[in-house]
Amino acid sequence: MYGKAFAPEYQGALTTLSVNSSLDEVLAAGTEQLRAAEQAGRHGEAARSGLAVAEAQRRLGRVADADLAWKASYRAARRAGDTAGMAWALWSGGTLARQRGGFALARRLLGLAAELGERGGDVVVRGYSLAGLAETGRIQGDYEAVGRLHEQLLAEARRRGEARHTVWALSGIAQMHRNTGSYDTAFAMFEEAAQIAAGADDRRGHAWALRGLADLVSVRDGDSERALALLSEAETTCREMNLSSALAYNHKMRGNVYYRAGRYSEARGLYEQALAEFRAMSEPRGEALARLGLAKTLARLGRDRAETAAELDDLARVLERTGLRHAQEMVTRAQDEFGVRAEAVR
Repeated sequence: MYGKAFAPEYQGALTTLSVNSSLDEVLAAGTEQLRAAEQAGRHGEAARSGLAVAEAQRRLGRVADADLAWKASYRAARRAGDTAGMAWALWSGGTLARQRGGFALARRLLGLAAELGERGGDVVVRGYSLAGLAETGRIQGDYEAVGRLHEQLLAEARRRGEARHTVWALSGIAQMHRNTGSYDTAFAMFEEAAQIAAGADDRRGHAWALRGLADLVSVRDGDSERALALLSEAETTCREMNLSSALAYNHKMRGNVYYRAGRYSEARGLYEQALAEFRAMSEPRGEALARLGLAKTLARLGRDRAETAAELDDLARVLERTGLRHAQEMVTRAQDEFGVRAEAVR
């Protein structure tokens, strides 16, 4: 039903790269092709090579370099009169904006990318851009608004047999079910995503699906050892492919598993590690979630009540500014859990 996963963001001379190519390999090949294209004045090829460079830099957490790269790719595509190429560059820029916590900018860039993709006759970039809009809303906790779009994109991906996009959509919908308490439904969808990713040799998608399964095995079943084993399997992929962001989220989830098991000293170390990783790549959502886990862990380890209250209050303000609704609800629950919510609102 599904073919082998492919990476449509690797274009032109880089189509030989696979979805499983390490980011260092993608960056080296993309940079080499970009320089050659620029020297030859081939703007279309420069746009395509620059897109791969932008995506490698973004996934490596080098946000300043990624920002320069996607903008240069857009300019090259515009000079070449390549509407679809402009759409791909805007998709990359919108994805980067979301990663940096700029959700309004992300929606604007991804919306433009979807429009240009349709105008340029590229159904893939249009689909990726709509998926980006859906994921932006999901991350912000606006499930009602984007749930239907996720389902629509899942149906389209299944119909076309696009394994990578099917895995993405299944994982996104599963995460919404998990966050609203439908654990069995979420588990089944993460499990299907993992199976499809494994069959299609989509190692990145498989690692993310394993992380979702580990979360549910921990929170639903209380099986911390199985959850840690799933995370270890996913971490191997993250390290081999140099997936910096996925690895940081893996470490944060490992902290969650330890916390739920009452292993607070081990949780503390993982949250501190994840926090440093998120800060290094300027990823505010991950940073906020790691801070929350660390604040709860330190409270369990005997941290002064006033310090816990102040930390959670500051986190609540940060999340309100960035518009991360689900994470805000998590902070509120933590304030209730430690009896400091009244202090925060005084």
